[in-house]
Amino acid sequence: MRAREVRHQTGRVLVVICDKGEEAVATVGAALREQGIRAARVTAVGGFADAEVGWFDRETCDYRSIPVTEQVEVLSLLGDVAERDGEPVLHVHAVLGRSDGGTAGGHLLRGRVWPTLEVIISEVAPELAKRVDPETGLALISGTAHHPPR
Repeated sequence: MRAREVRHQTGRVLVVICDKGEEAVATVGAALREQGIRAARVTAVGGFADAEVGWFDRETCDYRSIPVTEQVEVLSLLGDVAERDGEPVLHVHAVLGRSDGGTAGGHLLRGRVWPTLEVIISEVAPELAKRVDPETGLALISGTAHHPPR
């Protein structure tokens, strides 16, 4: 375990409202690039006409696709923004509510927005920036590794 108090606050908050028919991951990614945000926390609510989530398979170091072929509510969408090769990379997990009350969840690979997706992106301190782990290919917080807890 690594623990460290971080007091630096950037104060930048970006609100992205995705419209009907837009692909959520691409739309939010474009907003991140446009605004130059490289490290952030992300939350959102809304809905999708259809989506695809994934489950990370440790053996293959890749996501297994879980198609969601019906209209769903975005009950929870949480994640972050990492930097890869100088570009922001969105990494979010979603819990999607089905019409029967069941859910589907996992890493959001894509989601076709309907009727809206309201995304709040809060920039974080540089110490919380993520870097891609060479072993897994996943973006992990790296900033605390070089600073021992106080």
